[in-house]
Amino acid sequence: MNTSLDKRLYQIALTQISGVGDITARNLLQVVGDEEAIFKSGRKALLNIQGLQSRLVDEILSPQVLIDAEKELNFIEKNNISTYFISDKNYPYRLKDCADAPILFYFKGKTDFNVERVISIVGTRNSTNYGNSFCDSFLEKISLSLPDTLIISGLAYGIDINAHRAALKYKLPTIGVLAHGLDIIYPSVHRNTALEMINNGGLLSEFQSKTEPDRFNFVRRNRIVAGMVDAIIVVESDDKGGSLITAEIANSYCKDVFAVPGRMTDKYSRGCNKLIASHKADLFQSTEYFLQQMGWDDHSQKKKKMPRQQDLFIVLTSEEQLIVDKLTTMDSLHIDQLARELNIPAYQLFTTLLELEMKGVIKNLPGNLYTLS
Repeated sequence: MNTSLDKRLYQIALTQISGVGDITARNLLQVVGDEEAIFKSGRKALLNIQGLQSRLVDEILSPQVLIDAEKELNFIEKNNISTYFISDKNYPYRLKDCADAPILFYFKGKTDFNVERVISIVGTRNSTNYGNSFCDSFLEKISLSLPDTLIISGLAYGIDINAHRAALKYKLPTIGVLAHGLDIIYPSVHRNTALEMINNGGLLSEFQSKTEPDRFNFVRRNRIVAGMVDAIIVVESDDKGGSLITAEIANSYCKDVFAVPGRMTDKYSRGCNKLIASHKADLFQSTEYFLQQMGWDDHSQKKKKMPRQQDLFIVLTSEEQLIVDKLTTMDSLHIDQLARELNIPAYQLFTTLLELEMKGVIKNLPGNLYTLS
């Protein structure tokens, strides 16, 4: 295979340039056009790009970048690993709406990232019987009512691995988002579970092979766990930890965040209780309550949309009118679905939706659903 003709070579190379992060890479793509053109542009053309310093141009034009990318391409082909680039049609649309989404990630498995419902389940590595039992009970109920729901977690000790195992037990697809390359499984004791996940879900990482897990990588991993989903559930957490960071990130992405409450004397419920008390998470009361809040239950109230007379006298911007037109055809829509169908980033759409609420044109329902007033 002639890898010089393979777009993936340039896509991988773009992620290997020292000093080029996801946001800089997006800016380069916007200015230059595509990933191959970046590497085939001359030095003078690259220096003319605002914000691109001479040192960074040298990194881009270094032959070693493409040599290293070709090695990685050979590795993923040998190991049946797929790549997902930010411009690909099948890139997870929920994640793509996040400003700092990875420009590229690697995936080994079988699943559809863009299924109708995706949930992250996260928590402490030191989970108790209370948290482990929650994972099993909750996912059993989800499998009975919404069997195609995709479950995301991080393959770590504690809540993560219990969520993955419960998902597999009840035949739900589940993805582990890793903080290292796909050439290793960490922790190694989870290898058998990871291999099982590949047949119903898979393993995902933005890191190339031979990347070792470290603290910074785990923090970066958390934004993917938060960005790929409709809702995140924090099951157990001390008052500090990665799960609380993931919840903060999810809130910044306008995701629905839930926390399982616990006794005030329980160390690994402190973080969950803190999220609830600070209104950064909805209190998880029951699976039925969760489904209702998300608008996923069979009994969600539906009503026929009728144009309101007063709407005729409200001045709308072009973007506001697009939203109203879309909602006119549906009972309700989730913010992520609106963002996808209107091709507007969720964080930008949120501001416009707030304006429409203030004008009395739309209403925000539980679960980040929107409907005409």
